Amino acid sequence: MIIEDIMIKDVITLPEDATIEQAIETVKEKKIRHIPIIDDDKNLVGLLCDVDIRSATPSIFRLDEYKEDLLRPVSEIMVKDVLTAHPLDFVEEIAYTFYDQKISCMPVVSNNKLIGIVTETDLLHTYVELTGANQPGSQIEVKVDNRPGTLSEIAAIIKRHNANVNSIFVYPYKDEPASKVLVLRVQTMNPTRIIDGLSAGGFEVIWPAGPRMDK
Repeated sequence: MIIEDIMIKDVITLPEDATIEQAIETVKEKKIRHIPIIDDDKNLVGLLCDVDIRSATPSIFRLDEYKEDLLRPVSEIMVKDVLTAHPLDFVEEIAYTFYDQKISCMPVVSNNKLIGIVTETDLLHTYVELTGANQPGSQIEVKVDNRPGTLSEIAAIIKRHNANVNSIFVYPYKDEPASKVLVLRVQTMNPTRIIDGLSAGGFEVIWPAGPRMDK
């Protein structure tokens, strides 16, 4: 999946000469947390987050005294060195950048023009869809040897029990490089027969653990 598939395309922006007061009103009215700042040619020149706006906003108890601060341009408080994404970047790579750089949004730029924005909420929603957690079903985790053909063998067992697979994820098993864990979301509320079939096929089911229901 690429960023173009999940990014927000109708982006709310402000020019760099907009005032801090305008930014505050925009955040409140549009219920957003990030505002890309663009020039007359729609080139990205900066980024404002709600944290930046709050830091630059005078205390309500001294608002009259520092009211002129609200008339300062957003160019004085915006982040200018902005990390950006390309619409053809892979979602998982951008998600890692979010994690590594501890950011909460990333403008999407093509040919130096702002064309979208992706936020941590968009990435979380995408993760939920990819895992199939938003669909009825059951999760099964199987420890397997890291060898060719393993996935097809497991898929054949699930097929024999007339169940669909909503998603499959793979992650390392502890400190054993020769082993992996397959995380399967199957479209059934009672995975007992599938689990028994996997066990009979020589696979180690590590979740659900413990005694299972009778057939």
